[in-house]
Amino acid sequence: MTYKIGVVGPGPSIERILGVAKEFRAEMEFIAYPYQNAQETKQIVAEHDPDVDGWLFTGQIPYLIARKALQTEEHLVYIPHTGSSLYKCFFHMAYYQKKFLERVSIDTVQSEDVEEALQELGIPTQEIYIKTYDDYIQPDELFRFHLQLWQEGKTEGAVTCFQATYLALQQEGIPAYWISPTKMVIRTTLKLILEKMKTSYFKDTQIGVEIIEVEHFDKIIEKAKTPYHLQYLELRLKEMLLKLGEKLDGSLLEKGNGRYVIFSSRGAIEREIPVLQDTVRQLSLEVDDPVAVGIGFGETVFAAETNARRAVQHAKEKEGRGIIIVQDDGQIVESVGQKEELAYAYRSEDKELHERLKQANISIKTYKKIEALVRRKGWDSFTTADLASYLSMTHRNARRIVASLCENQLVECIGEESHASRGRPSKVYRLT
Repeated sequence: MTYKIGVVGPGPSIERILGVAKEFRAEMEFIAYPYQNAQETKQIVAEHDPDVDGWLFTGQIPYLIARKALQTEEHLVYIPHTGSSLYKCFFHMAYYQKKFLERVSIDTVQSEDVEEALQELGIPTQEIYIKTYDDYIQPDELFRFHLQLWQEGKTEGAVTCFQATYLALQQEGIPAYWISPTKMVIRTTLKLILEKMKTSYFKDTQIGVEIIEVEHFDKIIEKAKTPYHLQYLELRLKEMLLKLGEKLDGSLLEKGNGRYVIFSSRGAIEREIPVLQDTVRQLSLEVDDPVAVGIGFGETVFAAETNARRAVQHAKEKEGRGIIIVQDDGQIVESVGQKEELAYAYRSEDKELHERLKQANISIKTYKKIEALVRRKGWDSFTTADLASYLSMTHRNARRIVASLCENQLVECIGEESHASRGRPSKVYRLT
């Protein structure tokens, strides 16, 4: 199988990459998408994402822009500016200037990377001015950064990761050097994206099982005016699910009593989550009752079906139901396809953690769910009200869980949060 890889970056950088990429043409086909400005990346990936299997970026800035635009990093790889890239640049500087410049401005490279490279070369880090990167930075802004330092007599030369900045500085007569990756780094990155593509392919072809269960189906049977009304209802439900099965290129099995199973592949199921969400809404409206959905992935039918059963049981226990996935590695994904999607493990190898949770009488699933929420929200601290709100539990239950975790040193109280209105201040916690 040949994977199509889109290469995004300035023209000269792409040409350099494609020169090395000839070694991989048996397994990967490379399509060039050059730009004049890094901000063009957003439009490039949005327009051409369906045409490629993965993306390779010439640097970190277009990668960051693409990651934000596509809301994923799964099929994205960039060529990093490693120590070898900096060494090459410093040696070029020394060769053309006949000495190592001590007063230099450098952009879009982390200060610790520069310091480490200079230390390894035995060069004293005297007057090095560094402008770190972000995905909004413009070549013009970088040009002004280098130019101002040069005009103020603070630097003897400039080092940049941007071709446009490099050319503009040279036109001003400033000794400028362009950090470009070595062939070895390019080759290593190409091997990495090939491995990513292969892993993604095998993951995509995993077996996927969807279990869709209409709750309280016994009551629906009781409410049916005649057997014909019930049979007409079941036909309507089956028609909706057959359309879903056709979309997934899967097979539908009717288990009876409002329970249906669809067998397909992981890739097809993940791609058609919006269709599943729409089908579940239609089913729920048709029966005027909640519909629980569990999806399981696995290497075998047995493993995928076991995970799907676990997922649907979890969905039935969750307020508001929704779609739950149990992956082949044991991870649980809640609120699938929604903003509040949350992934966490329901098992752990940490014996000490198990022992503490046992003493706290809290399940590993509950703890991992809280941990995943705190990580996803980027919270340095939280209140029991935060947990109750985002995890759909009562305030009383949230307080009980946090109190137990505090007693067993898994959570600590770090202060209080006062309210504008009257009432006792809320305690603020963090995970230890």
